[in-house]
Amino acid sequence: MKRAFVYFTLGTVISFLINYLFVDGEHVGLEVYYAIAFGLAWGMAYFLDNPKFSLLQKMGSSFGVMALLVVIGALIFNLEKAIPSILKFSTVFVAYYLIASFRASKSLRN
Repeated sequence: MKRAFVYFTLGTVISFLINYLFVDGEHVGLEVYYAIAFGLAWGMAYFLDNPKFSLLQKMGSSFGVMALLVVIGALIFNLEKAIPSILKFSTVFVAYYLIASFRASKSLRN
C-alpha cells in the first residue's frame, strides 16, 4: 500500500511538472486534475498487480475509478475537459499491464 501511494505521488508530481512546464501552463487546476488521474492510474495499477485480485476485480476497479474521474471532472470543469482524464488513466493502466506481460512473472512487483 505504501509503495502504491509512492507511485501515485510520483506519477502525479512528474505528470504535473511536465504538463505545466512544457505543454500548457494556463489552466493550473485542470493540469492538477489530469496529473492526479495519471498518478492514480500508476498507483492503482501497482496496487492491483497482485495475484489476490482477479481480472474481473481489476477491470471493475479501473472502470469505477474512471467513472469517478468523469463525475468529479464534470462537476468541477465540464464533461469535455473530464474525458481526457479517463484517456490518460486508461492508457497508463493498460501500459502498466502491457509492460508487466513481457516479464516471466507477469508482474512488475517482483
